[in-house]
Amino acid sequence: MNLQIRSKDVTLTDATRAHIGSAIEAFKKFSLDITAVNCTIATEKKGVTVEFDIHIAHAQPVVISQSDDALDAAIDLSIDRASKALRRLHDKVISHQAQSVKDLETLEA
Repeated sequence: MNLQIRSKDVTLTDATRAHIGSAIEAFKKFSLDITAVNCTIATEKKGVTVEFDIHIAHAQPVVISQSDDALDAAIDLSIDRASKALRRLHDKVISHQAQSVKDLETLEA
């Protein structure tokens, strides 16, 4: 999995980079084949924008954009939204592979 963290007009500390990296490592628990994650952090007139672009094999990329006044709040909110989207995609893949009631065989007593 490739990880790129880009910042525009924002100075990121090592702790912030480590926080983003650990959150992205936690995305592995959803058992999706994540190929690349691009994290872009940029300043705006009224705060900071954090964007996660998560590329998944055999699925459309998940793009999460979050704006907030504080950098840490924007990062935490975008991580929560990304994990929610990945959880829903995981549930969709798992439930799609499950057997339907029509496919079950009836037992003769």
